[in-house]
Amino acid sequence: MPGDKYEKYGRPTEPADLDADIMTVQETAYVLKCSVPTVHRRLDALGLKKKPGRRVVTNKAIRAALLDASDVPAVQGRAKPAKPRKRVAGRKPLAAPRAIAA
Repeated sequence: MPGDKYEKYGRPTEPADLDADIMTVQETAYVLKCSVPTVHRRLDALGLKKKPGRRVVTNKAIRAALLDASDVPAVQGRAKPAKPRKRVAGRKPLAAPRAIAA
């Protein structure tokens, strides 16, 4: 499959050394027992700078901060609440049924 090449970046992988100083995001996700997107969200929440096109690695201090950031709720979903829908001006609600005279 053509997409299989990139699927490995979204999966946590076991590091060769669990106490290594520098780890990839995938290895960090394995150590913290969370998903790779969660690690990326926590890195963004901590305000750590990432350069486009560069591989993101973490050291022990960053992993400790990521573990502490797990208690902070991440902002998910929409930034603004959804606006309520407006009613169409030309429509009126149905009238109650009339009683049939015999």
